[in-house]
Amino acid sequence: MNSITDQRLETKKAPRVQTKKSYSMAYRRQKMWLGVLFSLPALVLLFTFLVLPVILAFLYSFQDYAMLKPEEKEWIGLKNYFNLINDQTFLKSLKNTLYFTVVVVPLQCTVALCLALLVNKKVKVAAIGRVFFFSPVVTSMVVVAILWTFLYNVDRGLINQLLGMLGIPPQPFLLSENQAMNSIIFMSVWQAAGFQMMIFLAGLKEVPEELYEAAEIDGANAWQKFWNVTLPSIKHVTGFVLMVTTIQAFRLFIQPFVMTNGGPNESTKTIVQLLYENGFQFRNVGYSSAIAMVFFMIVLTVSVIMKRWLVKD
Repeated sequence: MNSITDQRLETKKAPRVQTKKSYSMAYRRQKMWLGVLFSLPALVLLFTFLVLPVILAFLYSFQDYAMLKPEEKEWIGLKNYFNLINDQTFLKSLKNTLYFTVVVVPLQCTVALCLALLVNKKVKVAAIGRVFFFSPVVTSMVVVAILWTFLYNVDRGLINQLLGMLGIPPQPFLLSENQAMNSIIFMSVWQAAGFQMMIFLAGLKEVPEELYEAAEIDGANAWQKFWNVTLPSIKHVTGFVLMVTTIQAFRLFIQPFVMTNGGPNESTKTIVQLLYENGFQFRNVGYSSAIAMVFFMIVLTVSVIMKRWLVKD
């Protein structure tokens, strides 16, 4: 009798358990579709302005496509890529971009770290120093480039006037093939170091004071504390700053475009400027797309290598 009663109770409880499971699954399904619905606008924008242009650029890079003559579009395979190999302007632009990146990244990161160490000290003027060092970052790059063009002026530039007071003859700066890119590098470091400084400063704030106290008890001097305590503690921040600065350096465009227009004799022309000229001035969509794909692969390769080398536990 008891077993029959237990079976009846179990059969009565079973539908309730099944109902709870069904409700739980329906609730999870509803949450999933709500998540998709809320993410849909961002996904549409991401696809429209990021994924779709990459796909179109990849397809156009295999075509002879002039923007003003779309009806004459023709599939030519790898011809655009073979033309790039023999294009001296492209090779020179690639060389200029690599030179700028190799020089500006370590220089800018070193200056930024020094500034971060300076403003991290507990002194009254530290807050004012942060404002002064960071203010060029929030200033428009076009405005900064125009300002430094006047500063670099051969005849009436402030820098040449200061050099004249020291007995140094006027320098051509932006008018010299040997000095133009270095002048742009100096200006770029001055303008952007404040951004990396703030990232380094955030990392320095997370270094425990106990480590410095222990090092001081062991008799470590300032350099030993920096080398053995500070640098190891901010290695992940340093890796992030190096990778971000490298990607930004590869995208160099505004400074040479405004200050030298790629001259003199293409000594400051970069890949991005060459891409802009072919795509928007000459309307050669196919060739500019090939340049864009090569540039994309270079930046992607460098980013992957740096991530494996720098950002690791």
